[in-house]
Amino acid sequence: MLASRTLALLMAAMACGAVLQPWRAQAQWWGSRGPADFEECADIAEKAATREARTAALSECNAKFAGRRKPGGGYTYFDFMQNRTFDIAGPNPTPQEQKRIDEQYTAYLDNQRRSSIAAAFAAKQQQLQQASLKSEVEKTPVTTGSTGKPQTAASDIKHMRATGCARHSFSCEWPRLSESIKDLKKMLFGSASNKPKRS
Repeated sequence: MLASRTLALLMAAMACGAVLQPWRAQAQWWGSRGPADFEECADIAEKAATREARTAALSECNAKFAGRRKPGGGYTYFDFMQNRTFDIAGPNPTPQEQKRIDEQYTAYLDNQRRSSIAAAFAAKQQQLQQASLKSEVEKTPVTTGSTGKPQTAASDIKHMRATGCARHSFSCEWPRLSESIKDLKKMLFGSASNKPKRS
């Protein structure tokens, strides 16, 4: 029984060693002292023997360090969700800096939502105005002017809006009807100036 326990412990230790060995090898690819930031980590990764090892090492550098060194000193963090950079104190954002970045992201989403709502509202208003104008033009009859060519009654629509007349009310329609009758007389009988004067 004691031998089987010892054998089980020995096998467990070997299994742990086998599992931890690749992790140790990965953790030590940069040497005894870990890199201070992404740029230092990338410099070490570039010295890897194979292309695959270099790619894996750079990927690990990217995962380990979120910030990038600025030329004048300090670090910057690029938030791809906002397409914006933030100045940070070290190679990774502190909890306070991360909180500020998250708050800015929330504000960014609110602005995006407001902009989409405003754009949708403006588009809807424009559609309604166009539909209203089209409906008004379709309801308004086409009249003929003194030239006999059809004219749209846009001036009539403006007149009705300005005077507050209801459509198809006699008092509002009479001036337009009267003008149409005069135009019709001119077309049929000519203008009064063309007739010979009686002596």
